[in-house]
Amino acid sequence: MPHQAEQKDAGHLSAPLGTLPDPLPVPTLASVRVMPAFDASLRPPGSKSLTNRALLLAALSGGQSELRGALIDAADTRVMSKALVQLGASVQVRGDTICVEGVGGRWKPKASEEVRLDLENAGTAVRFLAAASVFSPVPVVIDGNDRMRQRPIGELGRALGDLGARVESLGNAGCPPIRIVPPAMLPERGEIFFETLPSSQFVSAVLLAGAFLPGGLSVEIEGEATSASYVRMTLGLLDHFGVAVRSSADLRVLRVGGHRGALDSGITLDIEPDASGASVFWAAAAAAPGARVVIEGVDDSGLQGDLAFPSVLARMGATTRSVSAEEGTGGPCLSVRGGDVLQPVMADMRDMPDAAMALVVLASLAKGGSMVRGLHTLRVKETDRLHALRAELAKVGVVVELDVQGEAGAVRIEPPAGGIDRSASASPVVFETYDDHRMAMALSLIGLHRPNVSIADPKCVAKTYPGFWADLARLYE
Repeated sequence: MPHQAEQKDAGHLSAPLGTLPDPLPVPTLASVRVMPAFDASLRPPGSKSLTNRALLLAALSGGQSELRGALIDAADTRVMSKALVQLGASVQVRGDTICVEGVGGRWKPKASEEVRLDLENAGTAVRFLAAASVFSPVPVVIDGNDRMRQRPIGELGRALGDLGARVESLGNAGCPPIRIVPPAMLPERGEIFFETLPSSQFVSAVLLAGAFLPGGLSVEIEGEATSASYVRMTLGLLDHFGVAVRSSADLRVLRVGGHRGALDSGITLDIEPDASGASVFWAAAAAAPGARVVIEGVDDSGLQGDLAFPSVLARMGATTRSVSAEEGTGGPCLSVRGGDVLQPVMADMRDMPDAAMALVVLASLAKGGSMVRGLHTLRVKETDRLHALRAELAKVGVVVELDVQGEAGAVRIEPPAGGIDRSASASPVVFETYDDHRMAMALSLIGLHRPNVSIADPKCVAKTYPGFWADLARLYE
């Protein structure tokens, strides 16, 4: 029967990541299901942001740590774990738990002259380990792939100078590779001032390191705190482990106390499922009338800023529900159900930059034009995501205007008159992904509704979500 053949076509999404066709066809929901509505419960892998923060804390702590439900198989955490082993920590994976034997506040590398860390395109690893290099007895070279060598780190280097480190550019000024020569003696209490802040990861990096200075660390930021939700995540994680933290309401003044024994015996943490990866599935539900996606293991009280994404979808006509573990469900969950019509939206996503990708693509399917602000940091990610989105969505007739009315990071999304062509005769489109996992995941939303869509380099999702395509296949069941 034709319907059975089409069902089989959707099954190819569940193939092992290394065997997926390239480009990868994404069948439409309507071609596979009798009705496009679906009801799926998913549990994405552990949050990369939480896993890499916790890995650094565990590695610098004393004793043994357990990170349960951590992101295990993804490229970013493998890169981070390998680097921590080079610096003297022990990192082992047991099931979905990462077990870490820490170094007690000072790195113990085997290298006697210099440690060289190749961190590929893992932005969190580059920024966090650059700051933590001040605890090394020998210089540390931080390097990455070609794209990482274009991503600015100069402001973080200047901040490390405030702690007495010497930072040398070994390539393009202000970008990796850099050599960090630790100070002969760290200050009792650190003080850091940021003039500009292209990435919140710079602040998170020094806050995590500051917990291992005897007197802690003070940070002052001139101007806006970029991607503030990730700074709040870092402060919340430190507070969870008993490290004293304080901040001004606008997050421009931050204080972290020395851990005073709180981290001497290691840490134990249950890592939340990745809300950034979940954002694509919540968006998929919002775009399909009556469809529902339930993300297990999270509610809107978690540490991740992207857990607020369903509230944006509610303004587009979706219905959301957050259920805590205390309500007798066996665990927390956060669900989105699609409304009758997907409405355009005006939203500020500066606190949810990773979920913004899904929102821009989702807005391409809405009934009218949308405006999304606060996306300036997307220019310095794995690719320039704003230019990439504009180029790819133009292939299906969507106009993406950048820096609207001179406002950096403001984007207007205008679907074609009458909407994106959803007819069976729609011309074939291959979306390029720019070696960027979030481009691949977000653009898959178009394929759910428009025939003849394929995604180039589908394996790039391995950076943070190796099982993404298999989970996407769950929407067709």
